[in-house]
Amino acid sequence: MRTQVCIIGGGPSGLLLSQLLHRKGIDTVVLERHSREHVLSRIRAGVLEWGTVELLREAGVGERMDREGLPHLGVNLALQNRAFRIDFQKLVGKKVMVYGQTEVTHDLYAARDAIGGKVICEAEGVTLHDLDTDAPFVTFVKDGSEQRIDADYVVGCDGFHGVSRRSIPADTLREYEKVYPFGWLGVLSRTPPVHDELIYANHPRGFALCSMRNRNLSRYYIQVPLDTKLEDWPDEAFWEELKRRIPTDAAERLVTGPSIEKSIAPLRSYVAEPMRWGRLMLCGDAAHIVPPTGAKGLNLAASDVHYAYHALADHYLEGDDEGLERYSERALARVWKAMRFSWSFTMLMHRFPDQSPFEQRMQEAELEVLESSRAAQTVMAENYVGLPY
Repeated sequence: MRTQVCIIGGGPSGLLLSQLLHRKGIDTVVLERHSREHVLSRIRAGVLEWGTVELLREAGVGERMDREGLPHLGVNLALQNRAFRIDFQKLVGKKVMVYGQTEVTHDLYAARDAIGGKVICEAEGVTLHDLDTDAPFVTFVKDGSEQRIDADYVVGCDGFHGVSRRSIPADTLREYEKVYPFGWLGVLSRTPPVHDELIYANHPRGFALCSMRNRNLSRYYIQVPLDTKLEDWPDEAFWEELKRRIPTDAAERLVTGPSIEKSIAPLRSYVAEPMRWGRLMLCGDAAHIVPPTGAKGLNLAASDVHYAYHALADHYLEGDDEGLERYSERALARVWKAMRFSWSFTMLMHRFPDQSPFEQRMQEAELEVLESSRAAQTVMAENYVGLPY
């Protein structure tokens, strides 16, 4: 099999890049090691920066998002059960869109199917070859038979545990990481959201977040120790703890119900450099992981896709290779700024096991500055809605 761009990973970043390139007449094949059903069953974040919204529209997959998504003009921060609001529209004239990552992936698969896009699921043993030459190729096993794809370029959208990043030589790859000493216990419930915008809460008992997927599907989180087990948190205990940590008025109107999904996610910050080696480019979690505070994971993947898409389109349509040569530099410049925001917001909103009384008061003072300073709120709003590409 021959293609111009072989994309490793059939999640939202790989599918989005494939869809964008197709609309420019550039041929792609997407390889995904899991089944489509598995990919579509993953529960992920649902806050889209406006740049991501516009990129999905450019890919021709924005119709359902525009119809069903929930534009948010601000966000709420809480300190010891009292909330204040950051008004994105007033401060920076922008907003975000709440629309689940699973729904984005559904829309992208539907778009690829509609035009006969080549997405090969359950591709096992994917291996990348000759990436430092002008003739890279990929081998994999499908239905017990080894197959080969020759390509001009390979784009790794296969996540943190995928094969793409590991294909960069160890003496070239540089890795930066911070592991946080807690996780998020998340519950998904078929209940109306407690508020029409997100609530991030700093509380002496730990962080909490009130979020949503749609008007009848809510997503809530509480900070827990890393050794927490799901069986230690029956639904009733989760709801009671959530009420203790969120603003008092929100706790009083919270609608509870049976959890339809419950999980614990560890938190880490991670960046791999470079994001291009030879004919390989990395996108999304293959190159970086952010803590979910600030909702940057999918949005950073989308910004990588933006740079990769324009670089490849300029190469094939204009004969201009500057975007390819500078892909890693441009992508990483935005990655590190988003990483800074996610790290600082995580440090601000969570309670750390070794946190001193002084450090706790510094968190509270920082939140009080955010509440009273338009300048501080503007910086947060600029970062939350998404920095320009």
